[in-house]
Amino acid sequence: MQEIGDSSDRGDESGQTRWSGVIHLVVGILFFSIIAVEPVQAESAVCEADRLPEMISGFFQVTTALGIMGLVVVWQADSLAEMFTLNPEQREAIKRHKRTALKSAIILLVLGPLYTVAGSMMNLPLAECVDLVPW
Repeated sequence: MQEIGDSSDRGDESGQTRWSGVIHLVVGILFFSIIAVEPVQAESAVCEADRLPEMISGFFQVTTALGIMGLVVVWQADSLAEMFTLNPEQREAIKRHKRTALKSAIILLVLGPLYTVAGSMMNLPLAECVDLVPW
């Protein structure tokens, strides 16, 4: 009769652990190879598709325009709220909110051109066929 902590059970557990590690390694390598190869194929498919690069550029321009309009609305609403606020803590919170909205709009405006320039320097195929400059 074997006890619960018998040494023969430990040998089975370490064998299972080894096989589990090998299986995880193989699955990881397969997953990485699919992830590493798939974006290159997807980028070439995007560039070769009819009117798809123009649609991506147009979508980026529309979302950038909506983001800038959102900044204007938030800025004006915060300015209006700031005029009628007497509490200094609330005023400071409104000013922080305005700064956060401005930072978000700057990031929105910088990311597209940055990807376009950096992508063409790194020879990324998607940067060659899709124009992400919003103006």
